Amino acid sequence: MSVFNSTRLNSKSLFLSSGLIVKTAVAISILLASMASYADFNHSTWDSLLNKNVTMTNGGKASVVNYNGMKADQSKLDSYMAATSKVSQSEFNGWSKDEQLAFLINVYNAGTVELVLTKYPNIKSIKDIGGIFGSPWKQDFVTLLGKKRSLDDIEHNLIRGSKRYNEPRIHFAVNCASSGCPALLNDAFTGRKLDKQLEQVTSKFLADSSRNRLKGNTLEVSPIFKWYKEDFETNWRGTNDLEGFLARYSSSLGLNKSQTAELKAGKMKIGYTNYNWSLIRNNGNNK
Repeated sequence: MSVFNSTRLNSKSLFLSSGLIVKTAVAISILLASMASYADFNHSTWDSLLNKNVTMTNGGKASVVNYNGMKADQSKLDSYMAATSKVSQSEFNGWSKDEQLAFLINVYNAGTVELVLTKYPNIKSIKDIGGIFGSPWKQDFVTLLGKKRSLDDIEHNLIRGSKRYNEPRIHFAVNCASSGCPALLNDAFTGRKLDKQLEQVTSKFLADSSRNRLKGNTLEVSPIFKWYKEDFETNWRGTNDLEGFLARYSSSLGLNKSQTAELKAGKMKIGYTNYNWSLIRNNGNNK
C-alpha cells in the first residue's frame, strides 16, 4: 500500500472517529440536559410517610389518614419540611415546571398534615385550628423559598396566582384534610409522574358519586368548581369553560354521549353538592 493510500485511510479513520466522538458528546449533552430538567427534589421521606399512613378507599376515590401514625413519625415529617425549606429561589427556578409544581403540591400537603398535628387529636375539623376569628390557611408557618408562608400563600400566590402553571387539576391534588376534599394521594407527587398523577386524582374525584353526580337533568358537582370556576376557563388543553372541563371527564362522571353533548353545549344545568369539613382520619394501622 502506498504512503498516499495509507494517509487517506488514516485520515478517513480519524474523520469517522471524530464524528463518533462528536455524536457521542451531543448525545451525552442531550441526556444531561434532560436529566437536569427533571432534577427531582428528593421526596422519598414524604413518600414513605404517605405510603405508611394514608389508605386509599372506595377504589381510590377517597382516602383516610392515620394521624396517630403521622404523629409517631413527626421527626420524619419535620426532617422533610426542613429539607424543603432549604431550597432557594434560584434553585427552584432552575427546575422544570412539572418539578416545581410537584414540589409546591407536596409542601402544601405536608404542611397541612403538620398543621393538623399541632392540635390533634383535639379537633374535629381543620377549621377548628383557626378558631372563630382566624383561618388555618392564613397562618404563616411554612418556610418556603426564603420566607415564612401560609397555605393560602402557597396555593393562591405561588401556584394559582403565578399564572405560570395554568393547571386546574391542582384542585384535586392539594389537600385540605377534610372529607369533602379530594383524596390525599398515598404517593408523593414528582415531576416525572406529575401529569399521570394529576389525571389520576382528577378522574377518581369526579367518579365519586358522593361529591359529583348526575341527578335528574342537573349535574351536581363539588363546590370546588364554584369557588375556583375561573381556573377552569383558562384554555387548559383547549377547554375554555367549566362545562368543557367536566366534559373531558364524562366517563368518570358516568355521562353517556348525549348527556356529554348537552353538557358541552351548555344545555345541562350545573348544581353544587355540600362540602364536608370533618377531618379525614383513621386511628388504626393502615398496613
